[in-house]
Amino acid sequence: MISDLRGRDFITDLDFSVEEIDTILDVAWDLKRKRALREPTPYLRDKALAMLFFFASTRTRGAFETAAIHLGAIPAFIESRVTQISHGDTEREMGQIFGRMYDGIAIRHVEWGVGNKYVNLVAEASPVPVMNMQCEYYHPFQILTDLMTIMEQKGRNLRRKKMVMSWAYADSYQKPMSIPNSMVLQMPRFGVDLVLAHPKEFKLPDSTIEFAQETARKNGCGFEITDDMEAAFKDADIIYPKSWGPWMTTTDKDEAGKIIKQYESWICDERKMALAKEDAIYMHPLPADRNIEVTDAVLDGPQSVVFPEAENKMYIAEAVMALTMA
Repeated sequence: MISDLRGRDFITDLDFSVEEIDTILDVAWDLKRKRALREPTPYLRDKALAMLFFFASTRTRGAFETAAIHLGAIPAFIESRVTQISHGDTEREMGQIFGRMYDGIAIRHVEWGVGNKYVNLVAEASPVPVMNMQCEYYHPFQILTDLMTIMEQKGRNLRRKKMVMSWAYADSYQKPMSIPNSMVLQMPRFGVDLVLAHPKEFKLPDSTIEFAQETARKNGCGFEITDDMEAAFKDADIIYPKSWGPWMTTTDKDEAGKIIKQYESWICDERKMALAKEDAIYMHPLPADRNIEVTDAVLDGPQSVVFPEAENKMYIAEAVMALTMA
């Protein structure tokens, strides 16, 4: 266990080594056990967390707020539109001022070409840890949540487990590609045989693909890319179908909408789930476009672990806060 993570930022999926992530997982499970036993965990008593949101949130906000409270800290939900950011407060101001007032800063900013840069500039100015609750490229807390959930279902040794990260059709809005991008960066580090499935317009950054290929080679696990959703599902242990926008192809909203409309058949339904192993699990970070992205029968079915997955984000947030903000 590598226990001294004090003062560390968590912005990208590669900010912590595999050994350090193992520590985070160990702490998360210990916190989950203690909550089940009603044991108090006031490791951050008298500390405060600033949570700055530029993008709407349900699970992430709830997870970070309750995580802070369970640790004895005070969470402050700050919606960007009620600040002076639009009137001149720069990233340096936010990092310096919030960093002097709070003991940690968590930010969610997914605007294409803006969010990740914003989080990093705040971190450069901040004297306290900065945590990325999601940007346009990375969603590190979600991926550690997914890793924790998969290990609870399939065991801690994930070598040779087949996981499918698939694009899925959705028409609610053009969603960030941060989850598939983070998934491809993280899962090969743990020996997962990862299959990335998407139509050609929904590719990920070349640097992400190159890193995954090299990591899979070093770890002796599989990584492949396909444009066939059904072929990807065959004999899989973990199914993770989720929509994201064609950001690497176009950032024009109308053009992207036309591209997305071509792939309405990319829905996760019972027929496709039947192609996976009988004990395969279905995952999704939520919210999902019901009966468009995934059918009710799958989302609410016995193979779905979406609600334990949502709960686990709270324990991952607790673990990272306890290790970095103490």
